[in-house]
Amino acid sequence: MFILQIVIILFATKIAGHISVRLGQPSVLGKIIVGIILGPAILGWVQDTEVLKTFSNIGVLLLMFLAGLETNLEDLNRNKKAALLVAVGGIIAPIIMGYLGAVYFGLSTAEGIFIGLLLSATSVSISVQTLRELGWLNSKEGATLLGAAVLDDIIVVVLLAVAMSFFGNSDVSISLLIVKKILFFVIIILASKWLVPIFLKIFSKFKVTETLLSGALIICFGFAYFAEYFGIAGIIGSFVAGIAISQTNFKKNIESKIEPIAYGIFVPIFFVSIGLSVSFKGIGDQLGMIIVFSFIAILSKFIGSGFGARISGFHTKSSMGIGAGMISRGEVALIIAAMGLDNKLLPAEYYTPMIIVVVITTIVTPPLLKMIFGKASTDQ
Repeated sequence: MFILQIVIILFATKIAGHISVRLGQPSVLGKIIVGIILGPAILGWVQDTEVLKTFSNIGVLLLMFLAGLETNLEDLNRNKKAALLVAVGGIIAPIIMGYLGAVYFGLSTAEGIFIGLLLSATSVSISVQTLRELGWLNSKEGATLLGAAVLDDIIVVVLLAVAMSFFGNSDVSISLLIVKKILFFVIIILASKWLVPIFLKIFSKFKVTETLLSGALIICFGFAYFAEYFGIAGIIGSFVAGIAISQTNFKKNIESKIEPIAYGIFVPIFFVSIGLSVSFKGIGDQLGMIIVFSFIAILSKFIGSGFGARISGFHTKSSMGIGAGMISRGEVALIIAAMGLDNKLLPAEYYTPMIIVVVITTIVTPPLLKMIFGKASTDQ
C-alpha cells in the first residue's frame, strides 16, 4: 500500500507543480493543494501513516539542508540585526493578536497565551522553496528571512517552556533550558568550523561508492538529531549542517548529489503531508473561528515581521516580502499544537481549527511571495 501511495504522490505532485507554474504560481503551491485533495479531506487516497511521516521528516530536513548549502554565511552574518528585529516583531504581534482573538472566543488566559505562542511559530521551509524558485534565496532578503527563522524558533521554544511551566503539566527549568540552547550553538558552531571539513576530507577518501554523499547525509541527520536532543527543531540542525558544508570545497559536488534524492522523492512527500492533516469533518460550527484566526495569523506575521524589517533598513517592498515569508507556520506549529493538546493548553475542540489555520498560512505564503517579489532579475 505504501508503494502505491508513493506512486500517487510523485505523479500527482509533478502534475500539480507543473499546472501551478503554468498558472503563474510557485510549484510548491500546487503540491500542497494536491496533498489536501489526495488526503482524508477529499479523496482519501493517501493516509498519514508513520512511514509517510518519516519520509516527510526526511524531506523537510533535506530541504533545509539544501537551503543551508545555498546560504552565503557573510550575508547571514551581515543581516543578523535585521533578522533579530524581524523575529521579535514576528513574535510580539501574533502573541498579542492571538491572545485577543482567543479572549474574544471565550478562552481562558492560559489558553489565549498558548494560542498566541502557537501563532508565533514560523517554519520557513515553504518560503525557502518558493524563494528558491523565484531566485531570491541568495539575496539579502533571503538571508534575513533564514536568520529570523532560526532566532524565532529559539525564542518561541523558550517562551513556550515558560508558559507550560506556569500553566501546563510540564515541570520545566527555564535556566536549564536557556543553558541548553546556548550550549547547542557553541557545540554546533565549533563542530561546523573544525570537525565537518576534517570529517568530509577523511570520509571522501574511503574506497567505497558515494562516500561524499553518505558523509554529507551523516552530517545533515546528525546535526538534526543533535538539535532535537537539545530541544530545538531538527530543521535548524540540518540548515546549520548545510551552512557548514557550504564553507568547504565539497559544496558543489554534494549539492549536485543531494538535490536529485531530495526533489526526486522526499521533498514531494513533505509537501503532500502538509495537506494530509486537513479534515473538513464537523468544521461548519467552527468556520467563524477558522476565518478569524487565519486572518490574525496572516496579518500578525505580515505586520510584525514586516515592521521589524522596515525599521532595520529594508525598503517597503522588501519589508513586505520578508513579512510574507514569515507567515507560514508549517510543521513547527503542528508540533506545538500537539504539545498544547497533551498539556491541556489547547482545548480538543479547537485543535482541528488551529491545524486548518496552520495549513491556510502555508498555502497563502507562496502566492504572496510571488506577488511581492516576482522573479529575481539575473543580476539579483
